[in-house]
Amino acid sequence: MSQIRSKNPLKEVIRREVFGVLRKIKFLNMRKKRWPNWLRKVPQEKGWYLAGFVDGEGSFNVSLRKRNDYRLSWQIVMAFNVSQRDITNLFLLKKYLGCGKIKKRKDGLYYFEVVNQKSIFERVIPFFRKFYFLSASKKRNFSIFRRIADLVEEGAHLNEDGLREIIELREKLNTGRGRKRKYNQRDVFTNQK
Repeated sequence: MSQIRSKNPLKEVIRREVFGVLRKIKFLNMRKKRWPNWLRKVPQEKGWYLAGFVDGEGSFNVSLRKRNDYRLSWQIVMAFNVSQRDITNLFLLKKYLGCGKIKKRKDGLYYFEVVNQKSIFERVIPFFRKFYFLSASKKRNFSIFRRIADLVEEGAHLNEDGLREIIELREKLNTGRGRKRKYNQRDVFTNQK
């Protein structure tokens, strides 16, 4: 079902300001180590171990799905995943994040995936804000992923300017070899009505 955004520019500015203030409050609470109760229960050694594991093996992705029932015809799908032959660390991720699914691919690899938007916002992002990455590339990708998540949480994906900003950020995510995109900026904005 498509959500329709008000065409009143003043309401849009106020909405973005309110969400901006709420995001700053949430960030300040996180900086004061007011982590959610579930996250405080994660043993430090397990949290840092999993962060290191994901630093090397994990991926944060944002994909686009063509949806004719959406006002702008595009759905933003955020995902976190890790693939491995050994399922042990994937079970640990599922246990300590408290979300996601483990599946087996045809090639014998297992993968852990979180695509539920609420789980991304409330579990995945807080976990990796507390147990942060050390590699520059993963820090950069996670920062971009978080920025996109903030925009989605604000509802920016429901208007053309916000969707454009999200897609521009997405183009900077996971750059390099092996990156495949079914849709890119040209697909989205040349087909806009």
